[in-house]
Amino acid sequence: MAAGVANFTFLRIDTYIHVGALKYLCFMMTAVLYSVIVLINTSLIVVICVNRSLHEPMYMFLCSLFVNELYGSTGLFPFLLLQILSDIHTVSASACFLQIYCLYTYANIEFCTLAVMSYDRYLAICCPLQYNTRMTFNKALIFIAVLWFYCFVKFMITLFLNIRLTLCGNIIHSLYCRNYLVVKLACSDTRVNNFYGIFGTVLTVVVPLLPILFSYMKIFQVCFSGSKQTRQKAVSTCTPHLASLLNFTFGCFFEIFQSRFDTGGMPSMLRIILSLYFLIIQPLLNPVMYGLQMSKIRNTCKHVLCYKLLAGRRDQMQMC
Repeated sequence: MAAGVANFTFLRIDTYIHVGALKYLCFMMTAVLYSVIVLINTSLIVVICVNRSLHEPMYMFLCSLFVNELYGSTGLFPFLLLQILSDIHTVSASACFLQIYCLYTYANIEFCTLAVMSYDRYLAICCPLQYNTRMTFNKALIFIAVLWFYCFVKFMITLFLNIRLTLCGNIIHSLYCRNYLVVKLACSDTRVNNFYGIFGTVLTVVVPLLPILFSYMKIFQVCFSGSKQTRQKAVSTCTPHLASLLNFTFGCFFEIFQSRFDTGGMPSMLRIILSLYFLIIQPLLNPVMYGLQMSKIRNTCKHVLCYKLLAGRRDQMQMC
């Protein structure tokens, strides 16, 4: 079966959870979840872009993170909503490869952005006097442009290698397209795909991991040898980043575990949670963590909300 004309039959979501009657309830819950993710991430992007006081490197990295959450969520949720309502549960090969590209670039951009943010926190805590010269607004934009370009190009090669495969199967036991499961369906030579897959995995993990380890080693050294004020600053600025980093790492581990090992003995609901964890929890966690923790963002949101409320009351009074 040629890859260009193949259809991949997906395991039905209602079969996955063994409750077919709840199809429309699942659709409504998923739609509400997607709407919340879009709303909170878009709101924070607008707040950062509109407010000039937030045009600093740290907030530009956050803006990149929130844009990536929208990108990854859009790669999953519309497809998932269609699959919930569909009775056929098939997807064309081109749409499947496109989803793989979106979700894998999302994961890589997320990890790379968190790595750059760890370096930014290292400069702010360990080199505060040099921070404004070593991490400028323009340098932050260059960092963001390079990491997005790097991630898109790296997975473009993976996409090209997958498209050239001849597939002899058409069933993927998953709620969405996964690269490893598609390659397993191939009956042509996959040695190049496997080699580049290992090489790409090393790049995906090692390249972001090195600056993260270096940055936090330096930050911990300063914390242990510095003053109480320095430790408090490190805790307040690094807590959201560490929480986001650990959550994303666990989510990726769950996804890899699901793809590589047989999880048929697990409860159906647990398998669903593990497969969707890093695609749902991360876009919800980051805006909440950073929106609540960063005082500038929190105060700006309060100011905008209060301004709208006052403007609404003023309009009502004028109408009366």
